[in-house]
Amino acid sequence: MRAAEYRFESHDGLPLFSRVYGGPAAAAPVVLCLHGLMRNGCDFGQLAVRLSARYRVIVPDVRGRGLSARDPNFRNYQIPVYLQDLTTLLTHLGAARVAIVGTSMGGLMAMVLAATAPQWVTAIVLNDVGPEVDPVGLERIRRYAGKAAPVRNWAEATAQLRLTYSVAWPGLSDERWEELVRLSYRENAQGLPEVDADPGIGELLRETSAAAPDLWPLWSALARVPMLAIRGALSDVLSASTLERMRRSRPDLKTLTVANRGHPPLLDEPECIAAIEKFLAASAGGT
Repeated sequence: MRAAEYRFESHDGLPLFSRVYGGPAAAAPVVLCLHGLMRNGCDFGQLAVRLSARYRVIVPDVRGRGLSARDPNFRNYQIPVYLQDLTTLLTHLGAARVAIVGTSMGGLMAMVLAATAPQWVTAIVLNDVGPEVDPVGLERIRRYAGKAAPVRNWAEATAQLRLTYSVAWPGLSDERWEELVRLSYRENAQGLPEVDADPGIGELLRETSAAAPDLWPLWSALARVPMLAIRGALSDVLSASTLERMRRSRPDLKTLTVANRGHPPLLDEPECIAAIEKFLAASAGGT
């Protein structure tokens, strides 16, 4: 199914963008897909198409990424502001209840929304993130976020992307890397590829710890929210010990560890697709 483009204005006047996959019927359950820190909604293209056979799928570009406008005040790149944008979007689209698939930052957003405004959230898939972020992974992200050197062509952009993610995504074909770079970069006014995210996002990350809050104090508030936690076996963001603590604290937590993947799994892996479809069918009204 081809996505419709939906453009709207945030509470503070910023032009924002989302893709909307209509699903099989107007009353179909809704899945909201939330991307990671320096990523954009294109990451969910394959998964969204597949899920749209059963669900209405909403895939926003969070402010500062993709086709959403860059914010002139980089200090607005924080979860509370993102959640204001999300609730505006969901209200405009008439999506009163959603299951959320959240990668990294998107998973943090999902947890905060479910804990503070539970009326919105039916279920959560956390992709390689939990109530705490491993300091090793956070420091790695701080080093690269918003610091990509200029590139002169798509071959250089591909090499740059591989340098950033080769440890997390070993064994990908050259063709897959070329697909991923087109999802991660966009041509600027001069026709040169640029990372499709505002460099200011990284400035706030280096200035504060706001992008990686300690969510253990909110974790108990999520006890009634069905949840699937996916971890890349090589992840330096969601540690094995954190995932085990999550599992101990709520025995009903569904989990999946993806071999040969770091932070984050791409969600095109067959085991991820199967686990997400099974989980949503059981918890989000899918059939």
